[in-house]
Amino acid sequence: METTKQLNKKQIVTLYALMDYFASMLAWFLFFTFRKFAELYHSTSAEVWQSIFVDWKFYVGIFVIPLCWVVLYALYGTYNHVWKKSRLKEFTQTFYIVVFGSVCLFFAVILDDQITDYKDYIILFLRLFGLQLLFTSIARLSFLTILKYRIKKKKITFNTIFIGNYDTCCSLIEAIKSKPNNLENNILGYISISEDPHVENDSKIKYLGNYEQLENLIKQFHIEEVIVAVKDDKQTILGKLLPQVALNKIVLKILPNIEDHLLQTVKDTNIANEAFIEVSFDEMPQWQMLCKRIIDIIFATLILTILSPLYLVLAIGVKRSSPGSIFYRQERVGKNGRPFHIIKFRSMYENAEANGPQLSNEFDNRITKFGLFLRRTHLDEMPQFINVLKGDMSLVGHRPERQYYIDQIMQKAPYYSLLLLEKPGVTSWGQVSYGYAENVDQMIERLRYDLMYFENKSLTLDIKIIIYTILCMLKKSGK
Repeated sequence: METTKQLNKKQIVTLYALMDYFASMLAWFLFFTFRKFAELYHSTSAEVWQSIFVDWKFYVGIFVIPLCWVVLYALYGTYNHVWKKSRLKEFTQTFYIVVFGSVCLFFAVILDDQITDYKDYIILFLRLFGLQLLFTSIARLSFLTILKYRIKKKKITFNTIFIGNYDTCCSLIEAIKSKPNNLENNILGYISISEDPHVENDSKIKYLGNYEQLENLIKQFHIEEVIVAVKDDKQTILGKLLPQVALNKIVLKILPNIEDHLLQTVKDTNIANEAFIEVSFDEMPQWQMLCKRIIDIIFATLILTILSPLYLVLAIGVKRSSPGSIFYRQERVGKNGRPFHIIKFRSMYENAEANGPQLSNEFDNRITKFGLFLRRTHLDEMPQFINVLKGDMSLVGHRPERQYYIDQIMQKAPYYSLLLLEKPGVTSWGQVSYGYAENVDQMIERLRYDLMYFENKSLTLDIKIIIYTILCMLKKSGK
């Protein structure tokens, strides 16, 4: 039996992209042919076909333009989770992308065509748009239909494990197996939430281990879905599960309790006639991630160049405030747990942490008078634009912490590790809304804002946070 293991996932995405490529190639071939016949309407068919195949633009277009379409689709996230796509939603997304791409092609390629009437432009655009949408939609809907048929016939299944106590997992698994429509889940067994499940030899359900072994089990069995069959006391379990789910792009489904129904957080996901909450962590579309990085580079370069006189003034202020270096470098934890050295203007006296890591507070006597001004205006963060250029940080993200404090935070809030899936930022929603944290409990309180950003990240939200950060600097309201 085939399963959507990592190799097969790549094959599915590759086939999907190839179908897009050849559909775009066919669309452009017909469009180019129509243009030639319209342009050479006084010539014979043989002469028109000859002019097509000797035109170098034909060969450039038929190979390069389909590649551009595939890149555009990829930037919009079209090739993410192909095996989970809805045909209706895919057609809708295809429609909007083709509109955008056709407009770009129109201005890049078609606008210089010789025409007798401006209505010809409309006809050309509609033909380009119509051919691209028609062939791409036919290819995609056919592919998805075949894929869903193979899932229905269990030729493709999704490796699934349950987490919970024996009785709940057993009843749900038996219910799933008794329903003919629940064919996509290949149930491998269950993980116990207790240290001693007492059912290791039970033949009904295969016992796979303790839920703390999830990371190894995901890699060993190529897990696609995890179903949490626990209605109460889910916080500790989910705190450890969510980072693994997000990192491995796994579908997580949670058995809700009555409060979830009342608060209307239950998504329309049905397993054996039992409603489940489905949790998924969608990344920003590739085009937004690319734009975010471009904005980071442009903004950081402008800041470092235009505000270089301000850097000089602040450097003099730091030097005169107390003996020691101008800049302060400290190891922080970045994306995927990779350490890097953050750069800031020194706001404390030299060797302020000679006795070990300490968090500062408003009345911290280790902070110089000039350093207090730097902190309230967030100007101590200015050298971090060097980190942005290097790629260690982004303009907006979460504030990077030291491993010493991350270990303490993780004991109380294990879901903090979700933030490590993204680049830290010079500013953050937590920094703007909460400010500096004076202890671990306040770090956890600020974490709520950073998780809010993690769940809703977008270019629009980044711009909003940057504006709020500038306002905080002008008002000197930083904590």
